[in-house]
Amino acid sequence: MSQETLSIAGFDVSPHHYIGGQRVASGELFELHCPIDQSLLGRISEGTPAHVDAAIVAAQAAYPAWSALTAAERKPYLDRFAAEIGKRADAFCQLESNDAGILLSRMKHGVIPRAMLNITWFAEHALTLQDRPLETEQATHIVRHDPAGVVVIITPWNSPLMLATWKLGPALAAGNTVIIKPPEWAPLTSSLLADCAHAAGLPAGVLNIVQGSGAGTGARLVSDPRLARISFTGSVPTAKWIAQAAGANLVPCSLELGGKSPFIVLKDADIDNAAATGALMYRNAGQVCLAGTRFLVHSNIRDRFVAAMRAYVEKLNIGDPRDEAIEIGPIIHPRQVERVKGFVARALADGAELLWGGKPHPFGAQYFEPTMLTNLRQDSEIVQNEVFGPVLTLQTFDSDAQAIAMANGTDYGLGGVCYGETTHATAIAEQVRTGFIWVNSFGIRDLAAPFGGIKRSGIGREGGDWSFEFFCDVKDVVVPKKPFRASFSHR
Repeated sequence: MSQETLSIAGFDVSPHHYIGGQRVASGELFELHCPIDQSLLGRISEGTPAHVDAAIVAAQAAYPAWSALTAAERKPYLDRFAAEIGKRADAFCQLESNDAGILLSRMKHGVIPRAMLNITWFAEHALTLQDRPLETEQATHIVRHDPAGVVVIITPWNSPLMLATWKLGPALAAGNTVIIKPPEWAPLTSSLLADCAHAAGLPAGVLNIVQGSGAGTGARLVSDPRLARISFTGSVPTAKWIAQAAGANLVPCSLELGGKSPFIVLKDADIDNAAATGALMYRNAGQVCLAGTRFLVHSNIRDRFVAAMRAYVEKLNIGDPRDEAIEIGPIIHPRQVERVKGFVARALADGAELLWGGKPHPFGAQYFEPTMLTNLRQDSEIVQNEVFGPVLTLQTFDSDAQAIAMANGTDYGLGGVCYGETTHATAIAEQVRTGFIWVNSFGIRDLAAPFGGIKRSGIGREGGDWSFEFFCDVKDVVVPKKPFRASFSHR
């Protein structure tokens, strides 16, 4: 049996599940290692079939009372929940830096405020969804957003806290009860979320955390017919399996998947600004689904752009993410390191040219140099498939039509970036087949806006009303304006 708490960077966190308002240990454990130095952080409880069943039963038991509350009655619980996240900000920052390798500076200044907002914003927005009337000549249609039931949320390892709260906020605000299956490689901040929920007074069973592998715990969860919704962020192969398992029970899924997004630099772009933004694509060691990883640069400015971006990349500080001066940290896991190495090696063997990087970084075993490859065919593996590491590609184009064709020339369609004169760049961006695209910018997000991809990048949208459309059963209550009398026609 593992110990009752783990102590990491001076903060305690439970290695056990959280089910029905209680910590539940398991005799089956898995090891959790730090990506920074490969040290053992602890042994974590693995979810067995009994734990999965207990979590679903607890969520079912809590559902009637939680769903019966109005959005206004749920809001104080969620506001307290967010406040508890804020009280534990330092712990969240240290835990996620240690188990996921996320930059401490990013946790402090980006993730923690966003995690709190994910809870409070959706709690507030839920107030606007109550009994919306739609008036027609014949009737008043009262459109309701009723909670769906027991929801499973499966989160990835590249931003565990932010993405857990991004889904958890609307799911709870809508009146659902939730089971989170955190990433096996980075479960600690989800465990701490349970402490926040407990301290905030969320009723037992409203939020449950069941840890474990995707092939074991995750597979058992998504195959269960008692679920009302499954929300997943992760890889395409895993999503296909989840969709098949859920489809057997007709359980609706929201799938936010990978990206191979274009970063288009038009001939009238501000080259220096585009290059500075381009260097941001290496943040989180390139483990960002929405990053623009395929650089498409007009041939007339190619050399100037490469020189400008190289200058920015050479200034990036690589090292321990717990140092707030560091800008690039480690790759999450040795398996992911090998994946990145393999992509680069195969690309070079296939004739690619290395502009910079291309090999492990001397700081540590799970560090890889920021890398840029060029001289690539559109159908080459590294242009077509997601690497999910600090590896970018650069191709050139000679016309807008060619740029658009290249941008649309993969099976993915999550995000994109387009730099150029604003009117010109906007016109190009409108023709790129993707879920969203930034013009002369990157990373601007608003919780009210839709987020998601097309093609292999996902199914569904998250954010604003779109989140509630998924986490709710939308019902139309039809009230006629004139007396209604049934009759049969025998024509």
